Amino acid sequence: MVGLFWIDAESVHLGTPSAMTASDVLLTPDSLRVVGPEPREWPWSDVTSVEVIGVPVRSTGGRWASRAASVAAVALDVWNPSGPDEMTVTVSAEGGRVETTVLSGAATAYSRREVDLSRALLARFVDGTSSPAVLSDWWSSADPGALRSRGREAVLEEWLAAQ
Repeated sequence: MVGLFWIDAESVHLGTPSAMTASDVLLTPDSLRVVGPEPREWPWSDVTSVEVIGVPVRSTGGRWASRAASVAAVALDVWNPSGPDEMTVTVSAEGGRVETTVLSGAATAYSRREVDLSRALLARFVDGTSSPAVLSDWWSSADPGALRSRGREAVLEEWLAAQ
């Protein structure tokens, strides 16, 4: 997971892929695809905007406090895990506007900078100055492991710098 994107060997997702959700948003070099009960697909040239609403954002201190509280709850055996936060993806394209729900990939929340960089990258996909191929190429050449917030921000900045 880097920013709002979940990247694996087969695909790039906006949000976390899950068999539990009714829909999924996939990003390919050629198109944006909503998978689920009402599947849709648009070539990037038809997409006029992609917005992600309801993104969980916390300050660094807030994220650390949430993690500490989770660890303490587990240690005290009072942990009641909740599922990931839901985010709404709105796609505007020729033919109308579609909203779908995806799950957040952040364990507690994203940093404000990570969200801003992710949204800037989405805007680049829409205006044609970048492609989700940058993410796929990075995945196949990198051995990222679990990146911390600053590492994810650095990767997003790298993708934004690539033209």
